[in-house]
Amino acid sequence: MLKKTYIALILHYTTDTIQIESLWHEIATYYSHKKRHYHTLTHLENLLRELIGVKNDITHWNTILFSLFYHDIIYNPLKQNNEEKSAALAEKRMKRIGVAQEVITSCKKQILATKQHLQSPDNDTNYFTDADLSILGQNWNTYLEYSQNIRKEYAVYPDIIYKSGRKKVLQHFLQMEQIFKTEHFFQKFEKQAKENLQKELAML
Repeated sequence: MLKKTYIALILHYTTDTIQIESLWHEIATYYSHKKRHYHTLTHLENLLRELIGVKNDITHWNTILFSLFYHDIIYNPLKQNNEEKSAALAEKRMKRIGVAQEVITSCKKQILATKQHLQSPDNDTNYFTDADLSILGQNWNTYLEYSQNIRKEYAVYPDIIYKSGRKKVLQHFLQMEQIFKTEHFFQKFEKQAKENLQKELAML
């Protein structure tokens, strides 16, 4: 479903099959890197599934899809500028196939919004960042697997450093008035997400 969705998106802008295949191969390669355990193609599939559920409420669907495919394309646990680099790469690829500048600008803003997942004046962005956080509100076993995969991605850090940083992340979300900005995702995931975050925090 993921590849078909990407190809259908790119076909709005180019019919060059070699270029389309090259663009997809790049995405698949980045998200399939051996050091990735959570920020993978499976993450994109889950995100797409959640967004399809609210597609009728999204104004600019193609922009959301570009954001989905490129928001974690650059991911290095040692760096603090992954979102900026991902947005920059997205811009390069979108310009290559002639995507309108307003779409590129919106996509970059959505990618950068995943840095803190704060309320946005743009509701499409709120749906996107909410879907990106939907893993937090899954059942405990699914959430636990997610937290373990995040730990694997940060394997370079010893426990004393990782746990300190992870606590800050968990507390960031727990201190939000509400984690999910849209009514749909709030009703679906908020309660379970807070329970999961509290439970992981107690384990650290």
